[in-house]
Amino acid sequence: MIGTVVWGTGNCGRAAIRAVEAHPALRLAAVLVHDPGKVGMDAGELGGVGRELGVLATDEVEAVLATGPRAVVYAASGDTRPEGALADICRAIRAGAVVVTPALHTLYDHRSAPAELREPVLAAIQQGGGSLFVSGVDPGWANDVLPALLSGLGTTVQAIRCQEIFDYSSYDQPDAVRNLVGMGKPMDYQAPMLAPGVPTMVWGGQLRLIARALAAELEDVRETLERRQLERSVRSAAMGEFEAGTQGAVRFEVQGIVGGEPRIVVEHVTRIHPSCAPDWPTPPNQAGAHRVIIEGLPRIEVTVEATDEGGNASAGGNATAVGRLVGAIDWLAEAEPGLYDALDVPLRPVAGKLGRSPR
Repeated sequence: MIGTVVWGTGNCGRAAIRAVEAHPALRLAAVLVHDPGKVGMDAGELGGVGRELGVLATDEVEAVLATGPRAVVYAASGDTRPEGALADICRAIRAGAVVVTPALHTLYDHRSAPAELREPVLAAIQQGGGSLFVSGVDPGWANDVLPALLSGLGTTVQAIRCQEIFDYSSYDQPDAVRNLVGMGKPMDYQAPMLAPGVPTMVWGGQLRLIARALAAELEDVRETLERRQLERSVRSAAMGEFEAGTQGAVRFEVQGIVGGEPRIVVEHVTRIHPSCAPDWPTPPNQAGAHRVIIEGLPRIEVTVEATDEGGNASAGGNATAVGRLVGAIDWLAEAEPGLYDALDVPLRPVAGKLGRSPR
């Protein structure tokens, strides 16, 4: 079995512990944490497995990497510390590990990534013989392999739209929701995630992957942004009060221009409460969904709803993103060392998974 380390135990890390423990080809070898309060806790408790797994969390990174783990699921955040995340990931690759992660947005399509990000990874691969596969958390498969697959079902394809539609009220990430996205902030607040150019930095790689899959020439990438304020104060069980007059909903598009038109679009529609911007697209369950729309002949529309951790849609989205990453580990372990993307790594069934639960 492939000894696998889970590095980070937040929203994605919890799901990663469960996914590694349930995978028939993987063995949970260690769990790395940053919070001193988590050191010594059993991985089963941190991952919500419902029983002890006999693996205790540690913050001793060098000691864990010195054991030569074959794989690392890097689930620590890279949103506010991209340099730190890159350094951590390179350390793991130099130790010879296959690393899968959602933390480095700019390496989603590594062929278009800046040299200062790509070259340290390639150097680490050369030095240690590890590999890297980066995929998104929104989730990545819904913005790359799913639209690419569905495009093959059509006679003609005029445009591809990938939507994430979510109610953030149950999302247990107050710093990201309030400070990065700006929910509950004054309407003149510049949310870092919505600053011009940032959506392209985060999601532009997905446009390039789809364009490459379809052998289309991406001429430009454009952004659109709409924001709505709350008409009344609302309360989130996870994050508390959001006052009337503050930002309550955001809708933006990252558009890939082909032939002068937006032909490949990643769209995000997020709210802090269903009452805000009710005229915008809504998910069937009011909580969250991912949708791919292929405009053409025939018109194809697929909506995916996922829930986890007691029916939470945000947790379900994280879990499917993590499932894509963890499910790739055994394939990557057999492949040559390298820097891989979503078009390289097949999305495939896992033998022995049917009916299986975490051991």
